[in-house]
This record gives sequence, C-alpha cells and structure tokens, in this order.
Amino acid sequence: MSVHLDMTPMVDLAFLLLTFFMLTTTFSKPQTMEINMPVKPDNPDEQIALKASNAMTIILGENDNLYYYFGLGDPAENPEVQKTDYSSNGIRKVLISPQVRGNQKMTVLVKPMEKSRYKNVVDILDELKITDTNRFAIVDITDNDKELVQSKFGQ
Repeated sequence: MSVHLDMTPMVDLAFLLLTFFMLTTTFSKPQTMEINMPVKPDNPDEQIALKASNAMTIILGENDNLYYYFGLGDPAENPEVQKTDYSSNGIRKVLISPQVRGNQKMTVLVKPMEKSRYKNVVDILDELKITDTNRFAIVDITDNDKELVQSKFGQ
C-alpha cells in the first residue's frame, strides 16, 4: 500500500512565509548628508570679506594627510601649519577647541589638494557635522597653501 502525501498546503505555507518576511523586512537606507549650497550672488562686490582672525583653513593632502592653520594663508601673516589626522584626537579636537568654538564668526575653509581622495572630503565633512560646525566652505586650494605645506612638510 503506497502513501500519498499532498504537498499543496506545504507550498502555500512556504509562499505565505516568504511573502511575510519580504513585506516586514526593512531595507537599509542609504546614508546621505545634506549640504545646502549658497545661491550665487547677484553682485559680487556686495560680499563681505572674511577676516583672517575668523578663518581656519584645513588642507587635505595626499596619502590621507591633513594640515590646518588659522588665517587665510597670506604669506605676510606667516601662518603656522600643523599636521594632524582624522581621528577623534586629531582634527575633531581642534574643531572643538576654544579657539574655534569661542569665535562665533569662525569659518572653516576646506581646501583639497589635487591628489587628495574623495574619502578625505567626506571624512572632513563628517567631522564638521559631528562637531556641529555650521560655517564652512569647500574652496579651491591656492598656490600659497601649497607652498606653506611644501615648505613645512615637503609634500
């Protein structure tokens, strides 16, 4: 005598479970950072110039190197370029220091070099977000900045 097993209820149960888990699973959401870009001014002459006392410049170098100084990089100012890293004891400590936090008008200028990586720009934007730095700008690096890093660190 042969045993006949009806598999129809088992197939129904498998599809019900598959449908249940597909509908209740949450998919990972992409991690994005919102950056609000300023509107291009109608009259560039109406722009207020940034004072050197209200500026901090961060230079993103090659090989994940990170340099910073306070000021705009004018050779007459002779800024002291410091080297740091992306750790919590590196640039984050600088961004939460009283010299930066104490000045409400402090603007951080991020200047990536040609050989810096895109990951470095994302990392510094993350650090600015973590430290709640509201005034920052990504600008082109100048020849003076390159000379400052070259003369101090040979990079």
